[in-house]
Amino acid sequence: MGLDREGDFSRKGAKTQWKVRNNFDTLFRARVISTLMNGRVLVLNTSFEPINVCTERRAVVMIFKGVARVEEHNGHMLHSQKLSIHAPSVIRLTEYIHIPFERRSLSRKNILLRDHSTCQYCGTQYPPSELTLDHVQPRSRGGESAWDNLVACCKRCNHRKGNRTPEESGMHLLRRPRGFSLHVNRQIMRYLGRADETWRKYLFYESDNKE
Repeated sequence: MGLDREGDFSRKGAKTQWKVRNNFDTLFRARVISTLMNGRVLVLNTSFEPINVCTERRAVVMIFKGVARVEEHNGHMLHSQKLSIHAPSVIRLTEYIHIPFERRSLSRKNILLRDHSTCQYCGTQYPPSELTLDHVQPRSRGGESAWDNLVACCKRCNHRKGNRTPEESGMHLLRRPRGFSLHVNRQIMRYLGRADETWRKYLFYESDNKE
């Protein structure tokens, strides 16, 4: 009987420990996620191809759900009362997904990201709040609100260009605007990752001079 009771006690103890551990994991997740900063994390496909940039908050959620694993960390720690983990800087998906880059939504934010928050006429970089969007071909001339007709523009250049084409106003574009393709998406991730050394080996910086 003693052995049976001891065995029964062990099973109950293991079950209790599992419940405590499970509850602690839940509390830890909630505590960590609620206190994270919105630092940027590079997301890789299973093939190590860079496909997105997300916040630390989102990255930790993906890790806890088992849909991604940590490839690099930024040196900072995330703490709970009983556990500490490295803050991720690069994560990789556990299952391959196909990303339809050509369907990236057209928005002011994405246009500014594509153009690196740089006025496409004078070449000056500004905070996003100081930039506007310019229709290369004015809307009054039939210009559409499309990837290949919208560029980031500072207020001064926007006022100078007015309701004219670049040629009519004596202005020149730094580059012709284009859609949010895979190539452009990689350019944006390179731009965002220049301050994070852990991103560099995934973003093909060695080919920058060729593009």
